[in-house]
Amino acid sequence: MIDSHCHLDHDPLYKNLDNIILNSKKVGVEKLLTICTTNESFKNILKIIKKDKIIFGTFGIHPHEANGNILSVDEIINSVKIDSKIIGVGETGLDFYYNNSDKKSQIKSFINHIDASIELNMPVIVHSRNAEIETFEILNKYKKNKNIKILMHCFTGSKNFSKKLLELNTFFSASGIITFKNSVDLQSTFKEIPFEKLLIETDSPFLAPVPMRGKKNEPSFIKYTLEKLSEIKSIDVKTLDKITTDNFNKLFFN
Repeated sequence: MIDSHCHLDHDPLYKNLDNIILNSKKVGVEKLLTICTTNESFKNILKIIKKDKIIFGTFGIHPHEANGNILSVDEIINSVKIDSKIIGVGETGLDFYYNNSDKKSQIKSFINHIDASIELNMPVIVHSRNAEIETFEILNKYKKNKNIKILMHCFTGSKNFSKKLLELNTFFSASGIITFKNSVDLQSTFKEIPFEKLLIETDSPFLAPVPMRGKKNEPSFIKYTLEKLSEIKSIDVKTLDKITTDNFNKLFFN
């Protein structure tokens, strides 16, 4: 299994990294991708990726943090190039639910991250909430660019949104949300997403899956999301594990 999106710089994970890594290995996790959201978080991520060979990282500014913090394409590229274990750009995107940053700043930041990811030939890790139309409009402008690699993290979008994104060769990451009782529509959406476009994630320490709801999430809980996704897709867990692992490696290392 590969946890394609976690935040190891957040407590309680950061305080207990040795145990978190050990727990992950015990359940069969072979890679952890710890995701950057701010310049400050990146400083810790550069330390975290040195803790163990299974840990990789990204660089990016979360849409919540876009106000007054719009990095140029070159600034993003230069940060990513600091370490070879930084393998993705993000998380970036649009969040018009919380609107912690104004829309114009979020859009400008998002575009710069996409442009940087293309120059780097790396995946851009996209957060989208209450912004399906705007997210698609921006990504669709790159439709003819063969170098764009899109990963929709913690995907909770509509079935229509997923179909449009598939036209852009997008990958989709399932989080613990698919295990929630009220996620029937999302489960139906994932049922129709092709196997070759699926990844799994925890988004830990957030969104602990059933049966761990109420606890702080951690990467070892990824097994519950994999099990639920195998049920949704009517495929055995071991086969789906190989598929999602291969998809991650294809996306990030090819």
